[in-house]
Amino acid sequence: MSVATLADVLQPALKDGYAVAGLVTLGWEDARAYVAAAEAEAAPVILQAGPSCRAHTPLPVLGRMLRHLAETASVRVVVHLDHGYTFEECKEALDCGFTSLMFDGSRKALSQNIEETAAIAEMAHKAGISCEGEIGFVGYSGGENSAGTEPAEAARFARETGVDAMAISVGNVHLQQNAEGKLDEPRIRAIEAVTAVPLVIHGGSGVPVAQRMALARGSNICKFNIGTELRMAFGAALREAVNCDPERFDRVAILNDTHHPVMQAARTVMRALGAPRPTN
Repeated sequence: MSVATLADVLQPALKDGYAVAGLVTLGWEDARAYVAAAEAEAAPVILQAGPSCRAHTPLPVLGRMLRHLAETASVRVVVHLDHGYTFEECKEALDCGFTSLMFDGSRKALSQNIEETAAIAEMAHKAGISCEGEIGFVGYSGGENSAGTEPAEAARFARETGVDAMAISVGNVHLQQNAEGKLDEPRIRAIEAVTAVPLVIHGGSGVPVAQRMALARGSNICKFNIGTELRMAFGAALREAVNCDPERFDRVAILNDTHHPVMQAARTVMRALGAPRPTN
């Protein structure tokens, strides 16, 4: 158990028909709650350090913190760089102990995206870790529009990059605050028909839970990235902790009150993705 690569957790998920939660981490409090949730569910978990997390906390600090959680966990934990945009950033994450690199070249021309992703996948594999790439652009709620993944391009991307997982754009949107979107299942099936690489959905918070459940069990989607709904759970818990007593000022006491609500929210996410249930 303990520290794992992306391939370590996604290949069993692909074989056995479930998906693994890629949980967007912003700091110690939520990362600790996510690992506690994974242990309670006896499920693997992917701790993801995205751009906003890295802007707040340097990669060397994140690497040590997330590795500590992974090394002391009773379940498999992947320490994952989410949306790395340069070779140098991915190399730094590797050097800081990350076990999985997600390179996002989705805004670039197909050939350039393939070339740069392949170089990072090669670097990752030489170091014994994993690489995720993105083909087709996943947009942002209230921001950039998506560009859907073309199955033929996905097949070429998977074949020529050697990635361990492939993020696709099939109606998913980053930063969506409600689960009222819907994934394009015919497009997903068309992509599955041309590649066996485990598929990833970014912007999973915007996907209805029933569709997440069905696709986790009945498709090659093996990883759902969940951030917004868990950040909302954290924010609600933090507001309650602050507002329950206007005289409170101790930061540690206030933040400790977010642990249980965030852990429970993460458990709910994992359970919907078909996480193995505890035996006791």
